[in-house]
Amino acid sequence: MTERRSPSERLYATLRRAILRGEFAPEQALRPQELANAGKVSLAVAREALLRLVGEGLAVRLPNRGFAVPAVGAECRRQIAEARALTETAALRLSVERGGLDWEVGVRAAHHHLVRTPPREPGGAYVGEAWSEAHRRFHRALLEGCGNPVLLDCFDRLWTASELARRWSGAVAPERDGARDHTDLEEAALNRNAGRAAELLSRHVLHTAENPTVRPDRPPPPPTPPPVEENPWT
Repeated sequence: MTERRSPSERLYATLRRAILRGEFAPEQALRPQELANAGKVSLAVAREALLRLVGEGLAVRLPNRGFAVPAVGAECRRQIAEARALTETAALRLSVERGGLDWEVGVRAAHHHLVRTPPREPGGAYVGEAWSEAHRRFHRALLEGCGNPVLLDCFDRLWTASELARRWSGAVAPERDGARDHTDLEEAALNRNAGRAAELLSRHVLHTAENPTVRPDRPPPPPTPPPVEENPWT
């Protein structure tokens, strides 16, 4: 049976996907009335969806009560990577110390899934959605043994911000030594070598900000909001 979602949930999902795909430019305005018209929903529904995006870090509130896509320039990428390196290595050390058998199994399974997921969609030039999700799940699995929901919430928010920056910069192409990084991370964590695991994770995260790849073929942002998926309210 197909899950029925509210208009707000559907518009939120559509906008989230569009922002992460780069269909809106960094700092581009997200006008509630235009989005409401495009999605054939009320202004209140559009604002509710936008507020969810703000809470996730995929939109920002402007002083005049409007909304926009966050900036993802080089300095922003550096700050996100720095924050991730600090918080994720701390959580990983705790996971190595506290994680039990279930944590070990989760890390092993997440890494296996990542390795078996094609990094690119068929015929695609860039990282595929399935690989991106498997990548996120592996990194989160490493931290889930920490036993600290606050640290995990920090990971979720920073990961989303990092992913938005990556989609626009083209950074972290799977062809680089990411596969080796992930294997080494799994090995160090499951061998309970906290220092080695933290060092590897910090280096892996900081590489993103230090070595962006410009995407010259990124098309200009659309002049109007992308349409909501076909038959979204049924």
